[in-house]
Amino acid sequence: MNGTLIAQAREWIGQDPDPQTRDELTALINRAENGDDQAVADLESRFAGPLTFGTAGLRGAVGAGQTRMNTAVVTQATAGLTRYLLDTVGERPRIVIGCDARRGSHEFRTAAAQVVAAAGAVPMLLPEQLPTPVTAYAVRALNADAGVMVTASHNPPADNGYKVYLGGRAADGDGCGVQIVPPADAEIARRIAETPGAGAIPLSEDGIEEVPMQVVEDYVTRAAALRGSTQPAAARIILTPMHGVGGATAQEVLRRAGFTDVHIVAEQADPDPTFPTVPFPNPEEPGAIDLALRLAADVDAHVVIALDPDADRCSVAIPLRADGTWRQLTGDEIGAILGEQAAADASREGDTLACSIVSSRLLARIAAAHGLRHAATLTGFKWIARTPDLRFGYEEAIGYCTDPTAVRDKDGITAMVRIASLVEDLLAQGRTLEDLLDDLARAHGLHATAPLSFRVTDLSLISDAMARLRAQAPVELAGSPVVEARDLAEGSPELPPTDGLLYLTDAGDRVIVRPSGTEPKLKCYLEVVLPCGQGDIPHADAAARLERIKADMTRALAF
Repeated sequence: MNGTLIAQAREWIGQDPDPQTRDELTALINRAENGDDQAVADLESRFAGPLTFGTAGLRGAVGAGQTRMNTAVVTQATAGLTRYLLDTVGERPRIVIGCDARRGSHEFRTAAAQVVAAAGAVPMLLPEQLPTPVTAYAVRALNADAGVMVTASHNPPADNGYKVYLGGRAADGDGCGVQIVPPADAEIARRIAETPGAGAIPLSEDGIEEVPMQVVEDYVTRAAALRGSTQPAAARIILTPMHGVGGATAQEVLRRAGFTDVHIVAEQADPDPTFPTVPFPNPEEPGAIDLALRLAADVDAHVVIALDPDADRCSVAIPLRADGTWRQLTGDEIGAILGEQAAADASREGDTLACSIVSSRLLARIAAAHGLRHAATLTGFKWIARTPDLRFGYEEAIGYCTDPTAVRDKDGITAMVRIASLVEDLLAQGRTLEDLLDDLARAHGLHATAPLSFRVTDLSLISDAMARLRAQAPVELAGSPVVEARDLAEGSPELPPTDGLLYLTDAGDRVIVRPSGTEPKLKCYLEVVLPCGQGDIPHADAAARLERIKADMTRALAF
């Protein structure tokens, strides 16, 4: 029995302000001291090191201990964030705080506000259970110095998280209202490490401000106005908020925009932190939108729109011309049609279309065809959203920034409006989203993408696999020689260093391999590009080629 581990756990109990997690940890200690090996392993996991800021801030399973999301961790994180703001911007920094409906969100929001107030800053509380994009909007709309959103987005039900934005005096123009990046994340983390235990951090309810409902109203009004009309629309829409907090806001935005023929998936309409109808609350996961597709077939809908639980991501499914069956679009396909829509709209601000390096190369061709600039960034909207002169940005993981003047982050609500408007415009022409995708393929080549992911319980498997690839890169993929093997950790004039590997073949196929920043996964992003004539689009050929690349990469990774 590790006495140091037990002592560390008891010390944690002594400073934990939450009686529920104190009791949880006490019971675990008792089991460990009675020889329960599983309890010992659980304790080791809970004290393997503090949560650190990753791609999306803090994120982890809700529970007791330093590697879990709990009131003590949130208290210390908020104390460190507030100290950073006091040190960098001066007196009374203003911090907007929002939350979703996950387990612990209410308590974490309350704790964060009390820490901020006691430290001499100004906590500005949004109403509970609102989409993440509303928090991002409020940071810019209120010129706040920072924003905190308590959410785990589309993570498993056991998780929660803590996302940080900087704005106001704490960020420059392009970074205002954007998630934190280096060096700010490291500076905040250093101050978190320097904070005392949560029990010694002062709390206060004095000076906590409520964000006026007008701010939420302004967001809804602006999002609805993106359609450009309030006349009744012919598009018949299926909407699912995936048991998250986007349902009420999304329905109101659609109503005001003139989309009245909207059918919501009743079983997934209301916030529910247990996510009872899906094994994994991510619209991209197999089976997640099955209820929506069933409803779409019943009512003969034109489009299915699925929001993730905090409504910052948006997925789309369409009926196919050939047989009326439904197909869920890839994140890159949605990015292409939204990118084409943005590029063709000269009324929009900005002259740059941006996407993450792991997203399709099609957006660059779309930008060039319209005389616009294209930027490829590191993965994550903390990089995409700070692109100068941004008109539209996206990442393949169904994240889209379609109104960067207002929300400098991915926003499923405004992406929903843009998609619905595009469906409506195409209907008026007797066309569909499938037709638009075919047009893009004929103009720029069929860009077909697919993911290949390996979920692990032992993170060392990921680092081992990356080391194997660095030692011996694949020499051929789908029968085509690899002509470029680039280690993204070395950086380049275009991109700072990041843990990733890029392979380009003589046929123009591309593979990028990187560890996930939010989940215990090794992710491979595959893309093939095939020329298209005026006949049928070679989807079957592209799919077969992607399968060959998947098999080759699986062998190379030895998973």
